Amino acid sequence: MIVNTPAIVLKSMAYGETSIISRCFSKNKGKISLIVKGAKSKKNPKISYFQPLSYVELVYNEKPNRALNVLSKVSFIESWQNIFNDIRSLSLSIALLEITEKTILEGDPHPELFQVLKNVLRAYNKNPDNPNLLFWFYECSLLTHLGFRPILEKHDLPGIILPDPNRGSKSGTILEKLMEEKIDQLPKETISKEDNKIISDYLWLLLCYHFDGLYNIKSVEIAKQILKPKSF
Repeated sequence: MIVNTPAIVLKSMAYGETSIISRCFSKNKGKISLIVKGAKSKKNPKISYFQPLSYVELVYNEKPNRALNVLSKVSFIESWQNIFNDIRSLSLSIALLEITEKTILEGDPHPELFQVLKNVLRAYNKNPDNPNLLFWFYECSLLTHLGFRPILEKHDLPGIILPDPNRGSKSGTILEKLMEEKIDQLPKETISKEDNKIISDYLWLLLCYHFDGLYNIKSVEIAKQILKPKSF
């Protein structure tokens, strides 16, 4: 079956001398893995389309029970090059891609979450004043769309006691606003270092509780270092 879908490139890796395998979050098919034959060939280079953060239109041949789909065509939909000019926005954007790659399943569509990720990356492309808010906004959305919407009044889950998200002067209010999923109405409150730490720790612990394999994400560790002492 021929599939045509918008997609955001999450990661790519070399495959042989001239080809690559790319993992993408597609609007219509969820997470997909593509083999891009000849991507590194001088005659027909496609590797530029499959850099992380690329927003592309894909056409590929989908076959049942096949782990890798073969790419037919690719074109850019939109460019987010401004993200690469700001180290904070770039680090957080790459971390969001890797978190997404680790948490969504192959062939399990989440078109609304795809739209959220697209909107967040568009916002990062505009060099936001507080990149942390967008990061938390996406964490809240991802938890919600994958069935684990935060319940701020519930601090204990089987095997773990979560930090009280309402402990800070404004942390609970900020989280409630973020969970409304209105990216054009992000909280405008001044965020103290205490609130910043509470929100970051709370959301990250929730993600790590519900999804395996998140603790050792290299891009998140880099983001932590870059954003100290203001962030997670």
